[in-house]
Amino acid sequence: MSRTRPTSPRRLPRSLAGQLFAMQIVLVTAVVAGCALFTYLSDKHQGEESARRQATAAARAVADSPSVREAIRGSDPSEKLQPYAARVQGDTGVDFVTIMDPRGIRWTHPDEHRIGERFLGHRADALRGHTFAETYTGTLGPSVRVVTPIWSGPEAGEGRIVGLVSAGITIEEITEKARGQLVALLGVAAAALVIGGIGTYVINARLRRSTHGMNAGELSRMHDYHEAALHAVREGLLMLDGQRRIALINDGGRELLGVAGGPVIGRNVAELGLPAPLTGALLAAEPRVDELHLTADRVLVVNTSPVSGGERRGTVVTLRDHTELQALTGELDSERGFTRALRSQAHEAANRLHTVVSLIELGRADEAVDFATAELELAQALTDQVVAAVSEPVLAALLLGKAAQANEHGVELVVSDDSSIDDGVLPASLPARDLVTVLGNLIDNAVDAAQGSPAARVTVTARADAAELLLRVSDTGPGVDPAQRDAVFERGWSTKAATGRGLGLALVHQTVTRNGGTLTVRESPEGGAEFEVTLVTTTAESVPGGAQ
Repeated sequence: MSRTRPTSPRRLPRSLAGQLFAMQIVLVTAVVAGCALFTYLSDKHQGEESARRQATAAARAVADSPSVREAIRGSDPSEKLQPYAARVQGDTGVDFVTIMDPRGIRWTHPDEHRIGERFLGHRADALRGHTFAETYTGTLGPSVRVVTPIWSGPEAGEGRIVGLVSAGITIEEITEKARGQLVALLGVAAAALVIGGIGTYVINARLRRSTHGMNAGELSRMHDYHEAALHAVREGLLMLDGQRRIALINDGGRELLGVAGGPVIGRNVAELGLPAPLTGALLAAEPRVDELHLTADRVLVVNTSPVSGGERRGTVVTLRDHTELQALTGELDSERGFTRALRSQAHEAANRLHTVVSLIELGRADEAVDFATAELELAQALTDQVVAAVSEPVLAALLLGKAAQANEHGVELVVSDDSSIDDGVLPASLPARDLVTVLGNLIDNAVDAAQGSPAARVTVTARADAAELLLRVSDTGPGVDPAQRDAVFERGWSTKAATGRGLGLALVHQTVTRNGGTLTVRESPEGGAEFEVTLVTTTAESVPGGAQ
């Protein structure tokens, strides 16, 4: 018993381009075949109409001929009418011209043996004086024929009816003409099919390259994965076309750029109201790698990569939220500063301890006690000054640490006499991290500017009441050029040579703005720069933020 292997069903082309090619070939074939059939039937119908008009003209010409009426009055009408009918038949192109008496007895016929026989067809309308046409099967087969009366008078309708004329063209002749036209039509249809097939193949070859040979199911799955990935990825993804219009943006990108509220697809990046440096990075032709940029309330890491394929097609942009990490980095830098200060102080303390021990070994105990007491009083004086002025623990710790760091750089940090912040005055809505960011960066910037100046000093004023918090930092450095005061809070600006040293002042401006405060810069009474921050400390009021 033989075993037959089951045959697998014929598979459709896998690629979308192949499926479309097959469908388009079928569609083009159906359209061409339909047009050919319609044209054939139309030509056949037009051929019948043309035959009817041709037969009508021939029949009326015969009926109106005086020679025909004269021959009918003769003793043997067929003798003259038969050769006349043959000439008319040849001249007009009809297949037959039959002249008969009112009873239907033929005087003429293409087949002379049929002369004298009764005409096969209808005559009633013609006997009533009307010309009519019909399709009838006679002695020559099916034909389109016209029957018209012959009047005795010189004009149609004058006198009485003395005979009838029938002229016609056979259906076979009409079909033969239509068949000749059909052959030409099929040639045109075949050419159209070939041209359509070639055009379809070229278009689908391009489509195959564009879809990478994937079929409709694969493209649908890719679209579903694409949509799922866009919504799942927390990082921002932005795609720009060649004209820098937004072609695609995911939920993360909308949130990070602050454009979640309205439609942005199709808009130019320059219309989004982003900060100028960030807009410039997005519009840049060259790629950007891990650049830090600030928006109103975030620090973003921006990467751009152009999409090219012989010509610039657009740009892919990725955005990562660096706000928390930047804040933690600032805190870590502060901790490192504290560590370096403590290490330095430990070194100094060891030196002082060795001095005290050496004085004791030399038998100068009184001098050792005086030296140690003086050192303790000096260290305690700074602590007492800071704690007395600023009872808020975070700010007090920050000021003590920054004082030690400033001392390492040869800069004296002074807390002004009018500073006063009681513990518990600051509201819970004002995060301690934001205070560290603002005051820490302002002090770092001031220390950096004051280094190397005569009597290098940084003066800090911190004052708070039930309505607002005031933070003021001034230095003895070179100050800020009035022409650059509008740019000091941009990313990369520094009071020291303005060479783009970091994000400090930009982060201060961002934090103050986010908390609804004001930030100003002016000339310090000591000759350097003075930065002043005002933050609202009560939730009952709202002060719009901004920088001057």
